[in-house]
Amino acid sequence: MSIRSWTIAGVCFLAAAGGCDRGEPGPAVTIRGTTWQVELAMTSDERYQGLSNRRSMPDGRGMLFLYPSADVRAYCMRRCLIDLDIAFIGPDLRVVKMYTMKVEPGGAAAVTYSSESPAQYVLETEAGALERAGVRAGDVVSFSAAVPEAAKARPGM
Repeated sequence: MSIRSWTIAGVCFLAAAGGCDRGEPGPAVTIRGTTWQVELAMTSDERYQGLSNRRSMPDGRGMLFLYPSADVRAYCMRRCLIDLDIAFIGPDLRVVKMYTMKVEPGGAAAVTYSSESPAQYVLETEAGALERAGVRAGDVVSFSAAVPEAAKARPGM
């Protein structure tokens, strides 16, 4: 296969994976009028990997972690290369706790960030994004139609 063929195949794959071929928007989270296009983490492996080893996080992008039920959640910066904002979201789709998480030397995971109350969803974005959007605890969160029901997430971590 030529380079041009590989490029065309790659573009078609990315368009299909993002729902572009059907004209459907991808998964998104909106809080206080600001929307982030998100990758989904619905399995234990996806949630464990999270945003580890990412060298950048474009503005307006993030990752949404889904759990089948609410529980007190704890996150760390294991192998993270960039600072991140985190918003823990309760089953009632309200922000319960937020932090700006800082990179730890050597990718350590010494600092833990807790939801302190039950959370069923976790949004991670580029550092400073939540503050710029004016997000506060208690704010209502909405998901686009492309975000599946939390009941479809797999148990674990």
